[in-house]
Amino acid sequence: MGLQAQTPVLMALYDQHDRLQFANDAFRAAYFIEADEAPTWAEIMRRNHAAGRGTVLSTSDINAWIASTINRRGKIPFRAMETDLHDGRWLWMTETVDARGWMLCVAVDITTIRVEERALRQDRDFALRASQVDELTNVPNRRYTMGRLGEFIANCAQNPHMWGCVAIIDIDYFKAINDRYGHHQGDEVLLDFARQMQEFVRRSDCFGRIGGEEFMLILPDTTISEGNMILDRLLDKVRSARPLASIPEFYYTCSVGLAEYREGDGVKDIYARADEALYLAKRDGRDRVKRYTLPGSDPELRPDQAP
Repeated sequence: MGLQAQTPVLMALYDQHDRLQFANDAFRAAYFIEADEAPTWAEIMRRNHAAGRGTVLSTSDINAWIASTINRRGKIPFRAMETDLHDGRWLWMTETVDARGWMLCVAVDITTIRVEERALRQDRDFALRASQVDELTNVPNRRYTMGRLGEFIANCAQNPHMWGCVAIIDIDYFKAINDRYGHHQGDEVLLDFARQMQEFVRRSDCFGRIGGEEFMLILPDTTISEGNMILDRLLDKVRSARPLASIPEFYYTCSVGLAEYREGDGVKDIYARADEALYLAKRDGRDRVKRYTLPGSDPELRPDQAP
């Protein structure tokens, strides 16, 4: 512990809920965290941005930036990046995530590296982020999300002890919302839904926009019943949202199709089953979760009901 206190290297450990469980003196000093505090990563970023200290963030909408970053943070076992602080330091930071979702962050001061080289790498990082993130909602885009679906399928196929499920979520009557209130208000509904989702996306999950008003949630190590409960809570929260300040009575709902991984699945297989379950949710009145299960085991969906 003495060396951890003395080293200029920044060290921090976050739990699976992204709450700080340990940080050495160097990390706490850089991010203005008191010795007895255990804030979440989002709380650290939000309050330092408001105070103009800690990490330099090129954004005027800190909540959108946090939402975008959380959807990619801790999704792979190891990641390295560069970041600059308001005090002038430039850091090389690594994030290592274990199977439980705990994350170890280690950062080294690389301020002495040439500015031109740092700027070039930062431009590269910005371009990479832009290729992965939906421009409107700041959540992962279709390309990134489908890539993660492929990784999920491959992990399940390689490890018989892994399982999980996939949900396709569609905002109900979205075309009618656009037609009645205008595309700007429709965009506000999409943004609100992306914000509502943040409460339900765990470190191991992936949530992204796959087109129009349609989103995907990948839930590793989650049974279909557990996934159903998570999504039921999401729909409850969405029903109570009032995203349009100029139309306080406005509300919206979502429909969800849920499918679990089956041995031998490819990306198209599980996607098709979730899409069929979504069709059934809409056919049965919308604003509900329907899950695709094996014929005969659940009356919710039979092969002859497929669209």
